[in-house]
Amino acid sequence: MTMLLYGGTIFLSAFLLFGVQPMFTRMVLPILGGSPAVWSIAMVFFQALLLAGYGYAHLLVSRLRPAIAVGIHVTVTAIAFLTLPLTVRTFGAGEPSGPEALWLLGVFAASVGLPFFALSANGPLLQAWFSRLGTRGSQDPYFLYAASNAGSFLALIAYPLIVEPWLRLSQQSVYWAIAYGVLGAAVATCGTTLLVRRANPASPVRAQAAEQPAPKLITWRDRLNWMWLAFIPSGLLVAVTAHITTDVASAPLLWVAPLAFFLLTFILTFRDRPLIPLEKIGAIQVWATGLIFIVMIRQSEVIWMVAVHLGLFLVNGIICHRALYMSRPRADQLTSFYLWMSAGGVLGGAFSGLLAPNLFSTVLEYPALLIAALSVGRDMTFRRLISREAVPGLAAAAVVGVSALMMIFTDLSRAGYFVIAALIVIATMMIMWRRPIAVITVGAVCAFTISVFSDMIKNTESYRSFFGVNKVFDAFDGQYRYLSHRSTIHGAIRVRTADGQAVAGRPEPLTYYTAEGSNVLALEAIRLAQGGRLDNVAAVGLGSGSIACSSRAGESWTFFEIDALVIKIATDPTLFRFLSACTPDVRIVQGDARLTLRREAQPFNAIFLDAFSSDAIPAHLVTVEALKSYTDRLTSEGALIFHISNRHLDLRAIIARAAAEVGLVAYETVTAPSIEGSAPSMTVVMGRSDKDLGAIAIDRTWRKIVPDMTRTPWTDDYSNILEGIKDRYYGVPMKDEAEERRMPVLTN
Repeated sequence: MTMLLYGGTIFLSAFLLFGVQPMFTRMVLPILGGSPAVWSIAMVFFQALLLAGYGYAHLLVSRLRPAIAVGIHVTVTAIAFLTLPLTVRTFGAGEPSGPEALWLLGVFAASVGLPFFALSANGPLLQAWFSRLGTRGSQDPYFLYAASNAGSFLALIAYPLIVEPWLRLSQQSVYWAIAYGVLGAAVATCGTTLLVRRANPASPVRAQAAEQPAPKLITWRDRLNWMWLAFIPSGLLVAVTAHITTDVASAPLLWVAPLAFFLLTFILTFRDRPLIPLEKIGAIQVWATGLIFIVMIRQSEVIWMVAVHLGLFLVNGIICHRALYMSRPRADQLTSFYLWMSAGGVLGGAFSGLLAPNLFSTVLEYPALLIAALSVGRDMTFRRLISREAVPGLAAAAVVGVSALMMIFTDLSRAGYFVIAALIVIATMMIMWRRPIAVITVGAVCAFTISVFSDMIKNTESYRSFFGVNKVFDAFDGQYRYLSHRSTIHGAIRVRTADGQAVAGRPEPLTYYTAEGSNVLALEAIRLAQGGRLDNVAAVGLGSGSIACSSRAGESWTFFEIDALVIKIATDPTLFRFLSACTPDVRIVQGDARLTLRREAQPFNAIFLDAFSSDAIPAHLVTVEALKSYTDRLTSEGALIFHISNRHLDLRAIIARAAAEVGLVAYETVTAPSIEGSAPSMTVVMGRSDKDLGAIAIDRTWRKIVPDMTRTPWTDDYSNILEGIKDRYYGVPMKDEAEERRMPVLTN
């Protein structure tokens, strides 16, 4: 019965601990533009507070008598309950003032800090209390860690699949508070049980425990080893999550998958006999790492690669956490072990979430951590690293260096040299998977090549901020310059003719912004509907500034952009000339459009929204509340234009359903590439009536989207990313006669 009480309490505590992470981050996400970095910072915060909770638990166990420790922890838990239900507590004007990461950490601390701190201490503290009961199984309470991770894993799976689709955020917060109150009572019961048991005479089990030999002294080498083994998977957790959410969506569904895998590795490894033998996954680890390096060299990915990233993360977590379990101390040193393990986890998360974005202009941390994971469980010594076994690594470096020289000093297929050399190096690492030094040294060359050398060879300039990495690079023939965010092109300009002459005059917009593309066609239609001129236009999302060259004389355009580095790129005429040549007096407002648009005094004739970074969706920009706020900033005949080209999600039905709540009609069209440098694009236009949309309402190239009123509209309290994925791959009815068609494949 006692084991059930403690196991159930630990399970519930872990369920609430990991359930609150996606829930509260979802509350905060709109404040910072839906950026994937919000979840990265959230994980850093939660890991840091977990460390604080583990330190607090260690002090209670090691420094205080049980009665005092129980009283303190029950009191802390009760005080935290008084701060519920959870709400977002911001500072100042409710938007960042200063570095976004530090501001966001302050919001998390003020809003959820105390309840999360109280919860974070329960795992090690209750295990330590259980080890002092003197009951069967209490001598080795590490098995209770499985209950903790089972609760955490269930919470993460349940949130995107059950909780988020069925409950609004306000309801989630109330139910979470109720469950927290139940947990508080259970913790108090566990503490009372400990005090009652200790008042009884020593049991045979306790007597046997007293006869055990003195515990081994914990050395700094032990502590550093625990920290390193926790550092790698924790850093990878943040890096992998940011990697996959940047190209799909920053949403709980994709947040929790890596975190659930992270917890699953503890369940699989924190046991006497691991469920997966390590010797069988060594080859998988090397080969999957090689596959990811190949894709990163190409700088483009497909949706199925998400499974490869997650699979490799699972393998790396199993290897690291099994090594961590095998180095665990005895039960009486349990809280110290968890404390140093948590410290390593915090450092790993801080490295990927806070330090790396400020140290590296490109995403160097991800491949570097993959190489670090390869070193775990392999016999690595400095002597071996400088021995004959390291020759393959030197050879790989030579191959890459020679290919670089060939690219620089020849006019032949220069990109081919580099790609072929990289593939040879990666293949070498995969073939030699049984030789640890060769794997590490060759893999290190791969990581450096992908993250640093490739940008140098390809003459790429990287700009990294809280909102991601933007790259400016020229085509190998020198004719075009591109702006990209991960695998998506966000603008292109022709800088030279085929014979090498510099292009002068008004630049021609390319990619999604050509004159024959859906975005410009929408602008022209709205312009004609309003007498041939749009006096006041808002453009949400700047990119390279391409859409500025669709403006007309006498029109006033205002761009709203959240990322200061994007503004720096677009306003530099040596990089892109769209703004300087087409709208030299344009006004640019920095900040999230939901917040900055509502402060505008003059209404707009049209609002053009193109704020998606890579292929990710800032869901808070397509909710009912968002559309209502945009409509409030429109003139009586104004229109909304959404550019929604996306490889992974179809937003047409989602936007149309939200538009119906606001009283808007919606039309959509897709255009194919028409000239060199253009790209297929999908656009949705909304207005208060068909009349406001002019020719769009009668042109057969535009289709009216009849909203599906059986759907739940997306709101600030509710969104379901699975809808967009399902619509993308299975199609949605677009007309009254329920004619279904699949969205055309949109590539970049």
